[in-house]
Amino acid sequence: MPAQPKATTLIWSLLPLLPLGLVAGLLSGLLGIGGGLIFSPVLLLLGLTPHQALATSTLAIVPTTLGGSIAHVRSGRLTWSGTVAIAAGAAISGGLFSHLGGGLAGWQLMSLQAGLYVLLTVMVKPRSQLALAAPEQEPQPLPLALVGALAGVAAGLLGVGGGLVMVPVMVGGLGMPVHGAIRYSTLAVLASSSSASVAFLADGRANPLIGLVLGGTAALAAQWSASRLERVPEQRLVWMLRAITLVLALDSGRRAVGLWFEAQGITLQKPGSSS
Repeated sequence: MPAQPKATTLIWSLLPLLPLGLVAGLLSGLLGIGGGLIFSPVLLLLGLTPHQALATSTLAIVPTTLGGSIAHVRSGRLTWSGTVAIAAGAAISGGLFSHLGGGLAGWQLMSLQAGLYVLLTVMVKPRSQLALAAPEQEPQPLPLALVGALAGVAAGLLGVGGGLVMVPVMVGGLGMPVHGAIRYSTLAVLASSSSASVAFLADGRANPLIGLVLGGTAALAAQWSASRLERVPEQRLVWMLRAITLVLALDSGRRAVGLWFEAQGITLQKPGSSS
């Protein structure tokens, strides 16, 4: 009988994750970002350590991007060669780099995240009118495989799906439309997060229950928003990506500074408190 109150308490503690999972899923299906950008800060607020939060975030990304990937594949706008190439590059890279983050301090992980978000805020740009008018070209497998490898590094090292890395690279470097880049990005994030999650579960860093609750809820929202991707103008997608990366850069930077002071044994006195 004592186990029942514990189970009830656990269920109630997980309920706040459901609306957050829906928000992350909507953004994942619409922007190809996996949802880790929302998951990681939320898990840190719940009291998980940076290593636990990043690992659990990666686990939650798996069902989230699975929902979006199903909708994108059904759209018929992806090539099989490109899909296999970007997924393979992401999965292999994600597995190889899944152990690197464990050797870094919490403030170092947060600093890397902040630096990545600042870089991407600058990188994400809408295409020119000339590029918009040009006919869409079929992406080549090799460049897509290399882009997928970037996603694997981001997932394995920083616990983020890598969508915000891949979309700017595919748009700016490969000349792909934003909508197409988002579709391929979602598939690559699914592959990289799946590969990295195996290692995170094996070493005990990821919390399976929290990850599946967040990811399962997000998967439903991701499939819905991914099926409506074409209705959103390209420039609006770009500015949404920029806004998200800027906010997360500030949040990760703030956390990095706090963790660094903590590591140095420095206690910051709150304004108005007496010594």
